[in-house]
Amino acid sequence: MQFPHRRQFLHLAAGAAVLPAFSRIVQAQNYPTRPITLVVPYAAGGGMDTVLRIITERMRTLLGQTIIIENVAGANGNIGTGRVFRAAPDGYTLGAGNWSSYAANGAIYALPYDVRSDFEPVALHQIFYFILVAKKALPANNLKELIAWLKANPDRASLGTSGVGSQPHLAGILFQKLTGTTFQHVPYRGSGPAIQDLIAGQIDLVFGDPSVVPAVQAGSVKAIAVAAKHRLPAVPDIPTAEESGLAGFSFSNWAGIFAPKGTPKDIIGKLNGAVASTLAEPNVRQRLVELGVEIPSREQQMPEAFAALQKAEIEKWWPIIKAAGIKAE
Repeated sequence: MQFPHRRQFLHLAAGAAVLPAFSRIVQAQNYPTRPITLVVPYAAGGGMDTVLRIITERMRTLLGQTIIIENVAGANGNIGTGRVFRAAPDGYTLGAGNWSSYAANGAIYALPYDVRSDFEPVALHQIFYFILVAKKALPANNLKELIAWLKANPDRASLGTSGVGSQPHLAGILFQKLTGTTFQHVPYRGSGPAIQDLIAGQIDLVFGDPSVVPAVQAGSVKAIAVAAKHRLPAVPDIPTAEESGLAGFSFSNWAGIFAPKGTPKDIIGKLNGAVASTLAEPNVRQRLVELGVEIPSREQQMPEAFAALQKAEIEKWWPIIKAAGIKAE
């Protein structure tokens, strides 16, 4: 058997080392060549799920491939996020995520991944505020009446949320502290099921994300107040909590798309461009605004800005969550 000369061997070895990098470049240039799976870590029908179905409708055309939304609910988003963590970093499995799944959960759960370093932020696509809504039979029509009723009926009411440590859960804790009221916490596998139970009268209160707006407009639930510093264009008749006498009660959330760590930058750039082009479409913007969604600026949508937002939220909220003693149940 003949062995190559040393110089020839080194040349061959160097060429072999370049092949994987070259292959990744070619892959990124041709991407996508097959359907993309977008894992939504909550039940179907929630705010993130609703918004992403509108966004991916347009992204399919821009990318030339089907985007399959896969709802993998449970553990306040951790099961679906874990599915993204285990996926190949090739751009064909992406994760939808928000403040809970890609920030707060790292302080609440013992996770097999690190929310700070095991994912690549792709694009921020929405900012939204919560609307405090009640079942129709609840004997209160505004925030003042609700607080009075809760004080007269301690621990009688139930608040449905999208999970332990979710922003609606924290909003409920803060609300009780500010108002001197007490009520029960009922965690669900997403905001969609919680809103359905509210409509059915099974629970009393929900801090609803954009998915609750149609129920408000249809009169299926009773709108109490917006947990924002300004009224929402989608439901301009609902006063803010501050207008209603509860100063300092404002909660915003965000949602975006993530990829597994190591996904090529060119693929992330192509996906980010598709999201940005979609959010610039007037008909898409109108549909999202009607849902109560605030569309981030182009600068905020960029991967680098999104990563900075995620980092800032972790640094802000982890100490608060740990001080409140919130842990997985």
